Parts: sequence; structure tokens; C-alpha cells
Amino acid sequence: MSDNVFKAIADANRRKILNLLKKHESLTAGEIAEHFEFSKASLSEHLKILRLSGLIYATKKGQFIHYRLNTSIFEDILAWVINLRNKSEET
Repeated sequence: MSDNVFKAIADANRRKILNLLKKHESLTAGEIAEHFEFSKASLSEHLKILRLSGLIYATKKGQFIHYRLNTSIFEDILAWVINLRNKSEET
């Protein structure tokens, strides 16, 4: 798991995007933008960071790009946290 994951989830707006995607199978950038007041350029940058960290997938369908969660990365994060917790209990 890279540091990019932690950088990505450190931002409250990106966590909100992840929560939106958790509630929906997939959303377009326009559908995500309805929940924010920042510029399209800012949203694009947030989506790029989430995509590069592996937290979300982007799939082009017709003229739109649909974003969805990469649930396997969350399983990796959970396993990392559990492993960290178990190691701290051993000491």
C-alpha cells in the first residue's frame, strides 16, 4: 500500500467523494459535482488523486466517465490496520 492512499484519504472532500461512491454503484463527474461547490478543475484533481492512489476506478461509458470504488484496496487497508494492531499487542 502506497503513501498515496493515505494522502488521498487525508482530504475531507476526497473522503466525501468516497462516501458518495460507496452509496452508489458508480457516478459520473457531473453527478459527483452536484454535491460540491468547488470548480470542475478542483473536482478533476480530486478524482485524479483518488484514481492514482487506486481508491477508485474510472471507466468510460459512451461520452461519460463513470467512477466507482475499488473495494479491494479497502480490504488491503483493513488488513494493514489489523496487522498493525496485532503487532502492537505482541509488544
